[in-house]
Amino acid sequence: MGAPKSGNGNVGLEPLALFLIIFLWTPPHFWALALNRADDYARAGVPMLPVVAGRAATTRQILIYKRPLGPRASELPWMLGCAGTVYGAIVAICGALFLLLAFHLNRSVEGDRRAAHRLFAFSIVYLFVLFAALLIDHGSGLFRSATATVNFSEV
Repeated sequence: MGAPKSGNGNVGLEPLALFLIIFLWTPPHFWALALNRADDYARAGVPMLPVVAGRAATTRQILIYKRPLGPRASELPWMLGCAGTVYGAIVAICGALFLLLAFHLNRSVEGDRRAAHRLFAFSIVYLFVLFAALLIDHGSGLFRSATATVNFSEV
């Protein structure tokens, strides 16, 4: 597998949580970009979601990814105990802002690209801030190691 492993074949839940954060962050990030550049994708024949399903379906999918899935995945390091209160507070604030921008995009008018651009730009900041918060927690001594692992040699 491509996941980080220790010498005994176990993969900790921490790297899986970080993978899940990026995995669930990616679609809304690129769909926001695609909304902003839908005309370019259509002219080039690239079947991005806004081109094949339309703007309304794309903004709905962004909300589906961000509302129930995104915040929970981003909270995993805190819930697993491998991030402290600094991370927990920052992820709550950033998650609420991301969701607010996604709702604003969903309610914006068809030709308004500013809402899509704001969401795209914030999503870059969002991911940076989440990982910076993990480093801050780790560097300040608030980092607590979780002991849960997945043993792939037994699967």
